[in-house]
Order: sequence, then C-alpha cells, then structure tokens
Amino acid sequence: MKKIFIDGSAGTTGLRIYERLANRNDIKLITLTDEDRKNPESRKKAINDSDITFLCLPDEASKESVSFVENPNTVILDTSTAHRTNENWLYGFPEVVNDFSEKVKTAKRIAVPGCHASGFIALIKPLIDNNAISKDVLLACTSVTGYSGGGKKMIADYENEDLDLLLQYPRQYGLTQTHKHLKEMCALAGLTNSPAFSPIVAPFYSGMEVTIPIFNQYLINGATKQTIEEIYAKTFNSKVVYFANESENGFVSSGKLSGKDSMEVSVFGNEERILLCARYDNLGKGASGAAVQCLNYCLGVDETTGLDL
Repeated sequence: MKKIFIDGSAGTTGLRIYERLANRNDIKLITLTDEDRKNPESRKKAINDSDITFLCLPDEASKESVSFVENPNTVILDTSTAHRTNENWLYGFPEVVNDFSEKVKTAKRIAVPGCHASGFIALIKPLIDNNAISKDVLLACTSVTGYSGGGKKMIADYENEDLDLLLQYPRQYGLTQTHKHLKEMCALAGLTNSPAFSPIVAPFYSGMEVTIPIFNQYLINGATKQTIEEIYAKTFNSKVVYFANESENGFVSSGKLSGKDSMEVSVFGNEERILLCARYDNLGKGASGAAVQCLNYCLGVDETTGLDL
C-alpha cells in the first residue's frame, strides 16, 4: 500500500486533497501533529518516508520541501507555481500532455497546473497543436473565479459577517499584466506572446469560467468554428474533461461545475467572432482535483478514483 504525505495539509488545496483521500483504502496517509507540521525535520522525514508527497505550499516553501528529498523513489506532486515551467518536471495535465500515461510511469517530479492556466491551456494548446492558430497569435483572455482561489485570508474576508461593500461585486485584478500564471499559460500552450489577461474574483465560493475570443481572421490553414469544435471533440472525450456546447438558456454560468473535479470545454459565437470557453471548479480540476487525478496516474489506478465528476 502506497504511503502518501500532504505537506501543507492545513491550506485550502491541501484540505481538499485530504478530503478526497481520507476514505480511500488503497493508500495510507502520513499525518503530522500541528506542532510537527511546522518542524522542518518532521516534514523532511515524512517526505522521505512517503511514496508520494503533495506539496500544497507557497513557492519558496515548495522549493524547500523539494530540497528535503533524499529518497530517490519519492514522487513529488507540487501544486505551487514553483516548477510548472521547469522542463525537468512533468506538467500534470493528462488531457493535453502528449504520452502523459507513459511519461508518468517514470516521473518523480510532477507540477500540478494553475487554476486560470488550466482553462487557458485546454482551450489554446489543442488549436496550436492542430495548426488552427499560429504560435504568435495575439489573444485576450477573461477568467472569472470564486474567492476560494485566494486562499484562507481571502476566504475569511469574503465570509466575514461585516463584508466590505467592495467585496460584494466582481473585482478585476492582475492589473499590471504580470499575473503569475502568464508564464505557465504561454509555455505550456506553446505561445510566443502573452495574452492580455483579465482575471476577475467574484463573490461566490468556487467555480471558474475562462473565456477567449478569437476573430475568424486569426484562424489559419482554412480552420473554422466547426474545425475548432472537431478538434475539441477529438481531444476532450473523457469523464474528466469533455467537449459540450452547452449553455443555460443563452447564459454560461461560471458555477455550473462548482464542487466537481471535471472540466467542460465549449465553443460559442459565430463564424466571424468565436468564443472559446472552459468551465470547472477552481479547487477541482483547477487545483486539488487535478492533483488527485495525477496521483491516480502515479498509482496506476483509474484516473477518476476519488474524484467527484
């Protein structure tokens, strides 16, 4: 039975991973006391005693934890942004990484995708891979997320009974166009230019909707809206990520898959102006659900084990 450790189990992502694993009988969880969680030596021992360790920590703390690894057999699943563009790490997005099921058999370092980046990469990488758009295309992207993506402090701010008036409305951020996911979005999608990225945090707990508009003249090699639909239908046909041009009576709710670990990819618009849309839970396929999916690949079990789809 494989031993699993969650370094950073008290954080939002760590707690959600723990919830998904606590009742599984095919693994054994290594747990630490509150005191030992803050003790580097205790964490180091737990990491090296484990077969697989999740890192649910800020970037610098994740790098520290990686430096603790002495056991050559320990697999690290990092949910931070620290290693997502590191070529020595496998990017943990099975649906868009070529030969993922083969690569993961020998991978010891796996970087779990970022929440905003997951939707963007799902929408753009297949189009570049299938020569429907060029690598130097100029794009814009809007991503609406629930406040749980901001971690414990933001959750506390939004759930305060004396809620600040400004928090009662959607708030755009990343205003300097230097959001930490941009490097990941470009590198993994295969783009040479960063998109104009507009992330928006809204006053609901969880859910995410990433939208990318594309003018028809940006398509290449005779591609059309139908071409994009065919590419998505071919690429996304699993229980975790699937293609479905579904709306709610002409609306597209960012909360449709709240609480779920799946992702829905859709194409709207018309032949002149096309809208690409990915919907999922920022804590599900955008974080802890994606991490558990990667764990399942490492364990050689069905990728949906322990997921809520």
